[in-house]
This record gives sequence, structure tokens and C-alpha cells, in this order.
Amino acid sequence: MKIAVPTRDNFVDGHFGHCENYTIFTVNDNKEIVESEIMDSPQGCGCKSNIAGILQEKGVSFLLAGNMGEGALNKLNAFGINVIRGCSGDATELVKSYLDGNLNDSGESCSHHGDHH
Repeated sequence: MKIAVPTRDNFVDGHFGHCENYTIFTVNDNKEIVESEIMDSPQGCGCKSNIAGILQEKGVSFLLAGNMGEGALNKLNAFGINVIRGCSGDATELVKSYLDGNLNDSGESCSHHGDHH
């Protein structure tokens, strides 16, 4: 299984569409992280970039994010990537927490599309 986290300096970036890069964690059948890869983020908002297709091609099935707009969420879901929003902190510790069953989706999306700071 592969899990992607939008990151900046190995911490969850608060806004998916403008993150510095994605850290992609490979997890074995024992729910152990066996590899991590850092991939540069494409330019543009998450809903307008081709990031969903790129992540799908890399085998990503889950994305743990700080927050994102509905457009990006829908695009990721359309590519078979499950999203958990409301995440924060160190990316590696976040993935371990997810693997331990300790994460739930916040159910909240950014509603300020176009109002990026």
C-alpha cells in the first residue's frame, strides 16, 4: 500500500494544492513503513493540476492531508485515492498514527478557493 502526504520540511502542509512536495510512504502487509520517497509538487492548484493521475500511477491509494477544496477532493476520489483531511504534524508520525487506526477524516474542506495566502 502507498500513502501520500502533502509536505513541507517533512511536516503536513496545511493546504494540499500549494504544498512543496509529496512524501509517498510504502507500507508492507504488517503495516510497517518500508520506504519513503519525496516527489516535487506540480505547479497550480490541486484541482487543476494532474497530481491525482500522477499519484495514481505511483500506486497511491490514500492521501493524508491538512485541508483541500472540494474540487481537489473529488478529483482524487475519482482516481481511486481515499483522502483523510484535518491532518497535521510530522509526516512519518502521521502515517504511523493512520496505520494504528487513530485517524479520522475531519469532513471539512477549504471554501476559500482563489483566496490563497
